[in-house]
Amino acid sequence: MELNKPERVLTHLDEEGFARMVSISSKADTQRVATAKCKIIMSESTLNMIKSGTGPKGEVFGTARIAAIMACKKTPDLIPLCHSIEVTGIDVSFESDDENGIIEVRVTVESVGKTGAEMEALLGAGVAALTVYDMCKAVDRSMTVSDLRLVRKSGGKTGEFIRPGEE
Repeated sequence: MELNKPERVLTHLDEEGFARMVSISSKADTQRVATAKCKIIMSESTLNMIKSGTGPKGEVFGTARIAAIMACKKTPDLIPLCHSIEVTGIDVSFESDDENGIIEVRVTVESVGKTGAEMEALLGAGVAALTVYDMCKAVDRSMTVSDLRLVRKSGGKTGEFIRPGEE
């Protein structure tokens, strides 16, 4: 292997380096599942407000859950070279770490098709976190959205991926 030469080729670039949408027509349909997570760090009082449902804009988790689902379904409209996939299931959950003022969003997307659901899960988790921020910014502008990451994916040619330290 040559120095400075990547081991894998960027599939979304043609021979001249221009962006292109990769053909997936020859790929077989497989069951695909992807899970992404994201954190929102906030003050203890903001977390208590969210959990008690007393925020100025209403019920935070329900709104963020719907926002995540909508984002997953709109992924190819927002990420230019993403293929449309048939989403067969979306699960959104929230876990709070009261001691540290953290909410962790978890989004799992299921699909049967020729390409994965990683981008849908990542976008859903990010939009859920941003929705929490939007709904609570009137009381806590110091919130931080962080650690958006793919934690698991299965299906397709590359098989299963599990991020070390997750699950």
